[in-house]
Amino acid sequence: MAIVRRFLPPLFLVASLALVPGCGKRGQLIPPEALVPAPITTLAAPQKGGEFQVSWTGPGKQEKGGKLEDLAGFLLFRRNVLPPAEDCEECPSAYKQLVRVDLELPEGVRQVGSLWIYDDFDLKKGQTYQYKVRSFTKSGAQSKDSNKVRRTAVTPPLPPVLEAAGSPNEVTLNFVGLPPEQGSAAGYNVYRSKKGEPMPLAPLNKAPLTGNTFQDQEVILGKTYSYAVTSVATVDGQTVESAPSNVVDAGLVLPD
Repeated sequence: MAIVRRFLPPLFLVASLALVPGCGKRGQLIPPEALVPAPITTLAAPQKGGEFQVSWTGPGKQEKGGKLEDLAGFLLFRRNVLPPAEDCEECPSAYKQLVRVDLELPEGVRQVGSLWIYDDFDLKKGQTYQYKVRSFTKSGAQSKDSNKVRRTAVTPPLPPVLEAAGSPNEVTLNFVGLPPEQGSAAGYNVYRSKKGEPMPLAPLNKAPLTGNTFQDQEVILGKTYSYAVTSVATVDGQTVESAPSNVVDAGLVLPD
């Protein structure tokens, strides 16, 4: 009786065949750098009182233009700018990380709308600081550095004193402040919120007010508003605001 022997292909050949792709079309290969967030371009650091309000908005796109859907947080860095002969921005130890912001549980920052804010109080008068921020994804991919912002800490003007009075048509604010210790006076900024809500980041006026009164006619009868005013100074080309004045509540008042 003849014995029928079956041919068994070598194991390596079976494995090789298993790796041969099917006849379907392959997807386009995506380079890893295309998946990282686009660099942030909105970093700013105005001085308000004794702090820098370092702020930025998160990116909405990937570096190559695709929609960013896995943003996980931000890394904020600061360095002390040294005299020209000693300064070395590219040195590995130049920047120190100030805060890591995880979007699932953000700590050390506050969010106002789409804006993220880090309040930097650790300042030394006369020292120039430089900031940059990066964003990162859930997979750990980091963006390139943001725009960089330099700011020198100066002595801010003192906050003004504020009074407010309502009438049938408007709320009138009266305020007065002292001349700044450093730089020259540039005017005042007026802030308004609904009573019980935080003050906005932007003032009502588009440019600093040079007078000592302000009539607010953009108010609604029956609502109470909270007001605060800051003194504004110009120091070495930088605009600096004081801390807010006392907060005063007011609204429209009908005649008796």
